[in-house]
Amino acid sequence: MTINFYLKYRTVFGEDIFISGNNQYLGDNDSSKAVALSWFNEEFWHGSLELPDDFDDTIIYKYILKDKNGLEIFDGEENRSIDLSVYKNKSFTITDTWNSAGNIGNVFFTRAFSKILLPPVTKTKISKLKKFTHEFRVKAPLLQPGETIFLCGSTKNLKNWDTENPVLLYPKNNWFVANICLEENEWPATYKYGIYNLNEKKVVRYEDGENRSLQKNDNEDALIILHDGFVNYPQKLWKGAGVSIPVFGLRSRKSFGVGEFSDIKLLIDWAKKTGLQLIQLLPVNDTTAHHNWHDSYPYAAISAFALHPLYINLEKVAGKKFNSIVKPLKRKQKQLNDLAEFDYEQVMKFKLSALKELYLACKNEFKNDLNYFEFFELNRHWLVPYAAFSYLRDKYKTPDFTKWKTHKVYNESAIQKFVAPSKSYYDGIAFFYFVQYHLHLQMKEVADYAHQQHIILKGDIPIGVYRYGCDAWMNPSLYNLDEQAGAPPDDFAVKGQNWGFPTYNWEKMKLDNFEWWRRRFDQMSNYFDAFRIDHILGFFRIWSIPMNAVEGILGRFSPAIPVDISEFHNYHIWFDRDRYCKPFITDEILQNIFHEKAEEVKDTFLDLSNSGYYHLKEEVNTQAKVAEYFSNEKQKKSIIKQGLFDLISNVILLEEKNSKDQKFHFRIAMDRTSSFAHLDQHTQRQLEELYINYFYRRQDNFWKKEAMKKLPQLKRTTNMLICGEDLGMVPHCVPEVMNNLGILGLEIERMPKDTGTEFFHPKDALYLSIVTPSTHDMSTIRGWWEEDYDKTQHFYNYMLGHYGEAPHECEGWINKEIILQHLYSPAMWSIFQLSDLLGMDEQLRRENPHDERINIPADSDHYWHYRIHLNMENLLKQNDFNEELLNYITDSDRNS
Repeated sequence: MTINFYLKYRTVFGEDIFISGNNQYLGDNDSSKAVALSWFNEEFWHGSLELPDDFDDTIIYKYILKDKNGLEIFDGEENRSIDLSVYKNKSFTITDTWNSAGNIGNVFFTRAFSKILLPPVTKTKISKLKKFTHEFRVKAPLLQPGETIFLCGSTKNLKNWDTENPVLLYPKNNWFVANICLEENEWPATYKYGIYNLNEKKVVRYEDGENRSLQKNDNEDALIILHDGFVNYPQKLWKGAGVSIPVFGLRSRKSFGVGEFSDIKLLIDWAKKTGLQLIQLLPVNDTTAHHNWHDSYPYAAISAFALHPLYINLEKVAGKKFNSIVKPLKRKQKQLNDLAEFDYEQVMKFKLSALKELYLACKNEFKNDLNYFEFFELNRHWLVPYAAFSYLRDKYKTPDFTKWKTHKVYNESAIQKFVAPSKSYYDGIAFFYFVQYHLHLQMKEVADYAHQQHIILKGDIPIGVYRYGCDAWMNPSLYNLDEQAGAPPDDFAVKGQNWGFPTYNWEKMKLDNFEWWRRRFDQMSNYFDAFRIDHILGFFRIWSIPMNAVEGILGRFSPAIPVDISEFHNYHIWFDRDRYCKPFITDEILQNIFHEKAEEVKDTFLDLSNSGYYHLKEEVNTQAKVAEYFSNEKQKKSIIKQGLFDLISNVILLEEKNSKDQKFHFRIAMDRTSSFAHLDQHTQRQLEELYINYFYRRQDNFWKKEAMKKLPQLKRTTNMLICGEDLGMVPHCVPEVMNNLGILGLEIERMPKDTGTEFFHPKDALYLSIVTPSTHDMSTIRGWWEEDYDKTQHFYNYMLGHYGEAPHECEGWINKEIILQHLYSPAMWSIFQLSDLLGMDEQLRRENPHDERINIPADSDHYWHYRIHLNMENLLKQNDFNEELLNYITDSDRNS
């Protein structure tokens, strides 16, 4: 059996095309074993595949472009397949069109659209030929109900351009397909696709562009299969609107002091009523590390797979045992539900206590539940280690597995023995199976309900994992445990952010084709149709902070091309390692930082060197040591402590580890340090020039390559709609990579990516993007309005187009104008925090706008305990507001 592949793609010098597929002849989907194609002519690349005569499997294949820099760029087509069992031919000619991953049309074949948002493809009753020479396949994702695709061309069997009797195509596996028998005298042929209305039985229109052409194949016995890409016609692009809120922020009459999975169904009802088609949630994974309020941070998951018991609904778990176990808690439930914010510790205390009672009461029937067994087997790879980890965490009163007396190093066979049902403590292990099973049932019920209502659920994948969590315990080599991830300084966190997560060991992860990530995406797909990649910039480079630092300001981008010591000479800079790499401390600097406490600081923490400068004593010469010194609760907010932090970060260069004084990285914002201010002007100018080269010139192509090693492969593992949170210090290559891969970006009005502008206008958004006025990491519209009056005044005059003085408070009509700005944006999605939508109504919204804020990134000890002030049941009854919102969404053409 012979298959000839022809790919229509114009390459440039240095590019090569490969084909990879799901069998040994095509490299078993291993790109390193892909089969090379040959340049055929200016339009096509060609490859031939010989298969055994009895080969009758389905071939699923993809094309890979390798450029001159070694980057692998995958074709964006997910559905190229040939089922050889349905054809009697022994020779095939496959003609394909390259489908760029960034093609807008591909978005509509993600499950968010193809399974939920778009109407089902109209089925056509077409008699299919048993014998044919050509199979035409083409895509058209945004047809209206009752429409299909037709084909007409220049020959008899292509209907001689007769639009009264065209060839109608039938839908199959995301393609529209036609089987046609072309005869000897029908060459060459030209043809076009178009749209046909089945109800009216007439042609709506032909596609645009020149006619497609077809030449006679030299092999008359070969079946010709043409993948013709997309039908080329202007189409009204789909636009939708969504709402964002963390699950814990929901409030209902039945919830137990915190938003629960079951409350999402009420939010779905409200979204349906108001025309919203997407619900965006924060991470819902288990963060239980210390059993206190610090665990409220939703991005510090102890497992990338387990769901958080916080969100479980006890009444649903209890079933018939409600009266004996859950009903007695009704008084406590009401007390917790009446709080303005949720009490993490109290909620978890009572829920875990009730769950343990429920497990003991239900364990016999639970262990014999066939659905539970199926869940267990499908999730065994993470569920068993998670349960063992959770049990050991509680036994040894710490998640820090390095301090456990047993099992501090994960060993799979040892853990299998440890969790054996015969063990006396097995109930302590199985309890976690029980809780996770019920969380799964409740969240799956929510997902199914959302799909019935044609609402998509959008999840959130954190960029990091908790340092002392189950994932790091199981596979420590996947993480750089001697580093901390964070973010560089910005307007929201002037000292940077230190998230405390280990950074990823990408080289190690690549060895098994990113198995951990693929499993993570697969787990998310149980409940979500789209997801947000938290801090997608981390796939290009991560802000890496040494373990001896507390503040993010002492981090650097990793990986990054360092400055070689020779470059200082090239830039005519006299290199003094101690002057640039050690804290620069003088009497003047001490006075400016500590004022009247300067002498106390000198006496307690500093030594005077022979050069006349001070250096920190050994016991406080890193931020981590200073934090330990001031660990007493009363001293944590000490002015001296922060001053010492500032002294330690008063450096210009950070030496690369193990470089033997040869390679360096610039400290971010080194030009704002007092160390820099004390240099002569020549050195300042030359350092600034090298600094600009380091941050804004040399890294971009390098970071692009880093992202392209990971993101294309990860994107191909899932059919969920992928959105990237691309905020902060964004390299120039990021929009290019995201656009080329079809990953939606995020645009925020008050956070323009163009540093030369004060605001980003939603009307300037690209189609493949999301616009939002605020996120959980910032103040809401109303809160922001009161933060900086000068900015508010500029916004009022130039973004809203109003004359005169801006109101000091964000009145409802102003909030509404900002919402409408975003609804009328050309972006695919407008997504709003629920508080921002309520801000339009002065009767419904919260009294104090600052109580609407969910997180403060600059505060690493922030307590995440926000809750919306309205019950969802009450919000559903606000008919005037709900109808008004529906009208806004419909009028802006976002209720597609």
